[in-house]
Amino acid sequence: MVDAGPPLVLTAIGLILWLAVDATLAGISIQTIGVILAVIGVIWLLIELVIRPRRRATVVREQPVTREPVVRERPVARERDIY
Repeated sequence: MVDAGPPLVLTAIGLILWLAVDATLAGISIQTIGVILAVIGVIWLLIELVIRPRRRATVVREQPVTREPVVRERPVARERDIY
């Protein structure tokens, strides 16, 4: 399974800053920071979807089948409680 949580959160924060916030901070546009975060989040998500599954290979171990004897225990007989 691909870990897509952090890139989606980064993209969501970027889109919120880009589309919903209308402010500037000391000459820096919050919308520009939002666009940058959204683009980085989308690129990160694509990297997670394309590159990561190739690196995670399934390891198969061949082991001989061993059969262990089945031990069946007899049920313990309980004495009836008389009231």
